[in-house]
Amino acid sequence: MLNIDLNALYLQRQHRLTSMMKHMGVSAVLTPDPINIMYATGSRNMTVWGLMGPSRFLLHFADGPTILFEFNLGEHLSEGLPTISEIRTSTGITAKKTPHYVANNQKFAQEIVGILARVQGKDSMSLAVELVDFTFTDALRAQGVQLTDATPIFQHSRMIKQPLELDVMRYAVLQVDLATANLEAAITPGATENEVWSKFHEGLIARDGEFVSTRLFQSGVRTFPYFQESSNSKMKEGDLVCFDTDALGVMNYAVDFSRTFLCGDVPATDTQRRLYRIAREQLEHNASNLAAGKSFEDFARAAYVVPEQHRDYGYYVLAHGLGMAGEHPNVPRVEPDGSFDFPGSIEANMVLCIESYVGDPESHQGVKLEDQFLVHADSVERLTTYPFCTALDGALSA
Repeated sequence: MLNIDLNALYLQRQHRLTSMMKHMGVSAVLTPDPINIMYATGSRNMTVWGLMGPSRFLLHFADGPTILFEFNLGEHLSEGLPTISEIRTSTGITAKKTPHYVANNQKFAQEIVGILARVQGKDSMSLAVELVDFTFTDALRAQGVQLTDATPIFQHSRMIKQPLELDVMRYAVLQVDLATANLEAAITPGATENEVWSKFHEGLIARDGEFVSTRLFQSGVRTFPYFQESSNSKMKEGDLVCFDTDALGVMNYAVDFSRTFLCGDVPATDTQRRLYRIAREQLEHNASNLAAGKSFEDFARAAYVVPEQHRDYGYYVLAHGLGMAGEHPNVPRVEPDGSFDFPGSIEANMVLCIESYVGDPESHQGVKLEDQFLVHADSVERLTTYPFCTALDGALSA
């Protein structure tokens, strides 16, 4: 295990969040997002359950207490965290889980209003909130609370990584590498996609990962078009096999890289090698354009030009942020009409994943590659360490 002061990590992140709140003129945030709760406090409890609807909440003041509303009987899990001032039992408010959600919304809103009035004063209650039903926000407004959106605050906080976050992210990559090796070793003719994909889960959970956020594992003709999910389809000798890690939870951090393998002990076809070469060129070219201070627009306009026959099937973004999950920014391609509407710039201490997918409508095959990079003030560090497929990553045959 990585030897790291976890409390120091949690405090670095919370300090970043508080600084961003003050910069954006926000005095208090309320979120049920389990990943944002982890970011702000280090507290984790039933993450996947929390993604299904509001059940736990964090109320954090820029100049005041940090209160965790914990799932019933889970209050002890976060005791002792230096990032939390108080732990209360949560009032579940999602409409998906109880017929009493309207009453619960009103009850929880009253509790929040009481805290806001005590900390901010009854005449100046304001709150940034996200991911809740309108019945809850209506109840807050009815009691005089001025509401804004909390999501941009967390987006911009998480976008820039703190020093200890980077140590953990490097460690997480190495753990997911080992899980990926389990998967690659299981790619054999006759095995189903689900059977092989399960080996990745096994390796991830064994190394204290938490879950995989997508099912992006496919083989043969199912590699085109992209985004087909892992299935009971059997792999055949000579099939391309595409894999995207999308792994979450190794010390609360995500790892996101993609590889394409070749099933069986047969040589790759010229078509497969050509697709792989184009995908690799796109990945390396776009990675070479990463630099602190470069605008997203300049990055996008300098992007690799995919051959026309493959252009309509490419990945929908050129790059995206990564931290505790896939994060802001999601840098789009330049539109066919030449327009680009995504403000902002690459900044130091961003972690960005460069995406490449090259699909071929004639052979119904595709190649998916992706690596994650850390942008320094004057250089770029490749965080991904998993090797490329040697059976595909070679010159075309004569």
